[in-house]
Amino acid sequence: MINRRDLALSTLAVSALALTAPAFAASADEEAVAKKVEAFRLAQIAADPKALGALCWDDLSYSHSSGKVEDKATFVANATDGKSKFLSIEYKDPTIKVVGPAAIVRFHWIAEQEMAADGKKVPTNLHILMNWQKQGDEWKLLSRAATKL
Repeated sequence: MINRRDLALSTLAVSALALTAPAFAASADEEAVAKKVEAFRLAQIAADPKALGALCWDDLSYSHSSGKVEDKATFVANATDGKSKFLSIEYKDPTIKVVGPAAIVRFHWIAEQEMAADGKKVPTNLHILMNWQKQGDEWKLLSRAATKL
């Protein structure tokens, strides 16, 4: 017969084992990159030039699904110019692979923007590839490419 106390203790033991099992734990670098990716998503929604600029390398190469390529200054200016605003951005099914001082991030982008000129809502459905590079202790976005789905 198992009582509640024994059940609770066994549950805690299994939980502790799961937390310490290295095969299932993300690396510290993967966790750090995941936080930067989420910060980038939030900065895009907020159209925050300071936050976007801080997350990107000075030599950023930012490619849109249209084929247009922007450097850091152009990307930040266009992303925050007020011509449109994001109503939502979801980074669905993300994967992060850290290789030395680089991280390869992929996800399915599902978003909706509203155009300032006419209020038109524009949905986007993309596959995104981001390359992040470690600079000292910080991860910065080095390049981004998008493909329409």
